[in-house]
Amino acid sequence: MVSDESKALRHAFFAERAASKVRGLDEKTAQRKIASVAVIGAGTMGGGIAMNFANAGIPVTLLDARQEALDRGLAGIRKNYEGAVAKGKMKPDEATKRAALITPAMDFAAAKNADLVIEAVFEDLAVKKDVFKRLDAVMKRGAILATNTSTLDVDRIAAFTKRPGDVLGLHFFSPANIMRLLEVVRAKKTRPDVLATAMAVARKIGKTAVVSGVCDGFIGNRMINAYSQQALLMLEEGASPQQVDKAIEKFGFAMGPFRMSDLAGNDISWHIRKRHYAEHPKQRPMRIADRVCELGRFGQKTGLGWYRYEAGKRDALPDPVVDEIIAEERKALKITPRKIPDAEIIDRLLYALVNEGARILEEGIAQRASDIDVVYLTGYGFPVHRGGPMFHASRIGLKSVLRRMKEFAANPHAGPAFWKPAKLLVKLAAEGLSFDDASDKGSMKKKGGRRG
Repeated sequence: MVSDESKALRHAFFAERAASKVRGLDEKTAQRKIASVAVIGAGTMGGGIAMNFANAGIPVTLLDARQEALDRGLAGIRKNYEGAVAKGKMKPDEATKRAALITPAMDFAAAKNADLVIEAVFEDLAVKKDVFKRLDAVMKRGAILATNTSTLDVDRIAAFTKRPGDVLGLHFFSPANIMRLLEVVRAKKTRPDVLATAMAVARKIGKTAVVSGVCDGFIGNRMINAYSQQALLMLEEGASPQQVDKAIEKFGFAMGPFRMSDLAGNDISWHIRKRHYAEHPKQRPMRIADRVCELGRFGQKTGLGWYRYEAGKRDALPDPVVDEIIAEERKALKITPRKIPDAEIIDRLLYALVNEGARILEEGIAQRASDIDVVYLTGYGFPVHRGGPMFHASRIGLKSVLRRMKEFAANPHAGPAFWKPAKLLVKLAAEGLSFDDASDKGSMKKKGGRRG
């Protein structure tokens, strides 16, 4: 009971329960009835989202503009249910019953009577605009319109409609029918009853919901962007994808950044990087990652990514092609590779998360530090016995974290500006406090009060 692992596990237990308490909502907040759902987009994500509701006994209309995409999506759903039956996790008649709750459609009018519609189309604002304008025209009054966007501005998406108060983000994690985390993104005009309904729906479909404000990437992906940036910089400096992955996996992560990217699809992060390049022209491109993608190496789904994969297997095998790309880029950047200790790899990845998490907390994007931990424990494979990035940093001591970050800032290639500490982190460290001592928008709790 006095071990760090025990403290971390207890923190995780109470953090998950605290996440359900949302500022501005209480037991008297009204909720809307959700008896039917529509999902726009029959891809892997859309199909997985549809399964969540079918598994909870809620009828779903799965809509896509192309018959081929619908057929492929339904085939994927059937395959998932058949797999569950084959593993003894579900009886055949139950699988049939659940699959029957999902009705395919190609016309937006088929979604008009749904109480909740979730858009899960391509991550492009113009595409989202078209979808939401069409939904606004057909959906019944009082329906909740949700976007599954992972990074885009939910306020802008809400503005595409004449009912912004009925719009919010429901960011599922892939595979959506398995992953527990659901980021519920509260836009500026999201009504309290819409938010309360979303939280109740999350519980009904077995998700762990964490409320986030609107920013690029919300909580999870905003932080993972900083984490991934340091991983890529360390490749330029001398590390290999295998060394980076093995180091953080030894710390306890389910998988390292490069194996994770191969699983999720390298094209997804490439699309986000290209948007960032366009929005921030002075941003230095991550040429190694871009070149990997330019070769069509999108990860497990193509058999080639940061690693290579043999047919029917998921073993990540080193590939000399990637080593050659890394060597060429080091030469172009005139970098003499150095041996990077595993301890440095771990700390740079972790403290990149922590510093960005501190900014998210001080901006009020997350309600509490423990919410950030829940996101990483349930959605990103952070080791539960370490309690999450914010808990881990507090346990190490925020003064020690700052000292280490100062060391990284002295390395020109690690990005001195990147390692500028969040104001909240500096403030808490100076007062000998932890992240649990910070509440909404970086304000401080009274020292000696109850933490958590």
